[in-house]
Amino acid sequence: MDETQEPQPAQVPHDLVAQLDRKLDATNELLQRMLAEVAKTPSTHAIFVDAGYVYAAGGLLVTGTEDRRSFDLDAEGLIEAFIDKARTIFADSRLLRVYWYDGARRRIHTPEQQSIAELPDVKVRLGNLNANNQQKGVDSLIRSDLESLARHRAISDAALIGGDEDLVSAVEAAQGYGARVHLWGIEAAEGRNQAEPLLWEVDSQRTFDLDFCKPYVTRRPVTLYEQDGPAPSREDVRFVGARIAATWLSERGRAALADLLPGHPYLPGPVDQDLLIEAERLLQYSLRGHADLRRSLRDGFWQHLQSQY
Repeated sequence: MDETQEPQPAQVPHDLVAQLDRKLDATNELLQRMLAEVAKTPSTHAIFVDAGYVYAAGGLLVTGTEDRRSFDLDAEGLIEAFIDKARTIFADSRLLRVYWYDGARRRIHTPEQQSIAELPDVKVRLGNLNANNQQKGVDSLIRSDLESLARHRAISDAALIGGDEDLVSAVEAAQGYGARVHLWGIEAAEGRNQAEPLLWEVDSQRTFDLDFCKPYVTRRPVTLYEQDGPAPSREDVRFVGARIAATWLSERGRAALADLLPGHPYLPGPVDQDLLIEAERLLQYSLRGHADLRRSLRDGFWQHLQSQY
């Protein structure tokens, strides 16, 4: 061979070129079909409701109190209203489900929570309640669900109804996977009922006013007891206090008792209020205005608890 002659490129067989062209065409067709399916797939949203926030903010706005025993909440109607609002805001999106986060003793559903759990497209997730009726573990449940759904691309938008600053980490986790988080709140009777750091982190904000909430919150009638009969003796009231303490302990367990004892001789407000209401029901006599009888009631309550420790 002449060393000055340039080498000729190898000739690719015609049938191999045709085969590669067919494979390339098939790949392009597959990609086009996938893109078309993605374009047709609607985005998905979910609603995350901190029930403790809804009860407290809604009750205070409509009835002037955060005490759940003082009003009834039409949870089914309110959830449907949230779904309708989301349907309007996320017009081109479908609902995955509503997550309803609440607290319960030993994470056992109350009858009200059971009825909510039976609603279509609703998932009830329970944290615990401590001796002071405070929710524990709810924020971590919200973060876990938000992060997991965003990570698996199960949702593109999340409507979060709550106000606790601890939810900031949940928002950040979801946003880190590309989901948009929209904070919904209930109008505050005065000041704010949502933490500023939470307001700073979310993608949008919306507040529901009194007119929106009023149909779903109803004040309970106050039970009045006739005072015509003689007042119960201090011993009778002390015995009732001990009886209520026995029921309290059986329902909540020794862990709740350990939380309560350091505060002796004082009872947390919610526990003291529960004690008073139950004692009046059992005695069929109002203890309002009877400071001596209320002291006897608390003494009986504490004496029984301390005897069991």
